[in-house]
Order: sequence, then structure tokens, then C-alpha cells
Amino acid sequence: MEKIPDFIMEQIPEGIQSKTTLVDGYEIHYLEKGSGIPVFLLHGNPTWSFIYRNIIDRLDPKKYRCIAPDLLGLGFSEKPADPNFHTLANHKNVMINFLNKVIDDDFIFVGQDWGGPIGLLTAMNQSYNIKGMVLLNTSILPPRENFKPTLFHKFSHLPFISDLAFRIFGFPQNYLSIAQGHKDSIRGEVSKAYSYPLRKAKDNIAPLMMARMVPDSLEHPSVKFLNQTKAFAENFKGPVSIIWGKNDPVLGRLSSAHTRLITHANFTETDGGHFIQEEYPGLIANAISELEGS
Repeated sequence: MEKIPDFIMEQIPEGIQSKTTLVDGYEIHYLEKGSGIPVFLLHGNPTWSFIYRNIIDRLDPKKYRCIAPDLLGLGFSEKPADPNFHTLANHKNVMINFLNKVIDDDFIFVGQDWGGPIGLLTAMNQSYNIKGMVLLNTSILPPRENFKPTLFHKFSHLPFISDLAFRIFGFPQNYLSIAQGHKDSIRGEVSKAYSYPLRKAKDNIAPLMMARMVPDSLEHPSVKFLNQTKAFAENFKGPVSIIWGKNDPVLGRLSSAHTRLITHANFTETDGGHFIQEEYPGLIANAISELEGS
């Protein structure tokens, strides 16, 4: 695994360990802290487990064992050379096997962006039960008839132009503050911590391919898996907290669709943006600790 530079490690609170494990022949990097109830926290595109550092730091390590992996192709996990690796099926299969290795008890699930559906597909395919869930600016729903993809996802399908923007100019990882309600939440050293793992063109295929994993038609291969996450969430009887940044330019409008799906969820809307973990870590940590039965 590539060494995490000091300027990043200095931003990760004391007590949070950086670890690796081999899964399906790939090296997976993850952050871990604590020895209590497992909490599985999964990030999305184009971030990595670093995004959960301030949430993990706020949880009692005697009560919670936080485990936050980096998806393959992002952060400090291995970066597959084949662009076609990046499918919802492949990511969920690797994460299922990862979680099988590192947990041995019922657990709490926290997911944001692609971490929502990938993490939920992972969590619902474990031998242990989900004690509760916290969903953050994500979509675990399939597209509806006559849906319109977001401008971001339309752009990702444009030949040549999208490759140039994503692969050469470091979009979107170099411009994350644009998606925030509080622009200063991702600046300076924090911003560099997100762009650093994707600084080399040979290593930054994941952001583009994961943008293309978002359905642009009802026939897209991701749709069948999103039907599964929708059905599971709709029938899930455990405690759920949904925390949303209303100023998210990508997924901000989808909060009501998720509260209609999970009618018993505790819903909190904030003035945050897409990467809400950087804006409201205390609120999210409190939601985890307040889940009933946890």
C-alpha cells in the first residue's frame, strides 16, 4: 500500500488506526477505532475513509468499534487498472467479503453517496444483522419512469470531454467545495487529503467510472441492484436516521424520496451540502449513538 503522507495522518485524530487487509486479491485500506458495537461506515465518490475521521473521533471507543474502508480505486485501497472493474456488482462483492473478514457481531451501517447502495448491498448480505442505519446524502433508489439524470451524471457520459475533465483536470476531487453548503468545510489541507490519492492519471479512473455507474436509463446494469436496496430499506424495521444537506447540488432534491420510502426514519435537514460529514460530524455521531437498541 502507498504510504499515507504525514500531512494527512496529522489530520486523522489520535487513536484511529490505518490498516490494510487482502480481499479477493486486492489490498483494502481502512480506518478503525474502538472495541464495542461494530459501526460500518462507507464513503462514496470520489472520497475515502478520511471523510469519517471526525465522526469516528466523537464516538465512545468503549462502546463502538468503527470500521471505515476505502472503496477499490479510491483513497489508499488498491486501484484496479481495468476501468470495467467499476460496477455496482463488483464493488458490493468485494465489500461483502471485506466485511465478512472484519466483523463478528450485529452492526450499525452508515453510508453516503455511493456508500449508501454499495454499503447497504454489503450489509444486507451478511450473516450478522443490521442494528440500525444512518443515511447521508445518498440514493438507494432506482430511477423512475421518465427520470432526468443530473447535469453531473450527464456530463460523465460525454465522450472525450468527460475523460479530459475527470482524468486530466482532477474533476471532481479537486473541486469538492463546490458541492458544499459551507464552502470552507473543504479547503486547504483537507482538500489536499482528498485530491492526493488521485493525483496520478493512472490512478484516477474510479471517479469517472463510478459517475457512470449511476443509471442513465432504466436498462442500466445498476438498476437491478438499486431495486434490491429499495426493497430492503422499505421493509427494514430497525431504527433509521436520515441526515441531509439541502444545499447538495447533486442529491439534495432526493431527501423526500427517502423519507417516503422509510417512513419511520428520524429525518434531519441541514444547510449542508453533499459531503455532509465534513460539515456536521457531531450531528452524525449523535445520530449513531442515539439509534434505538444500539
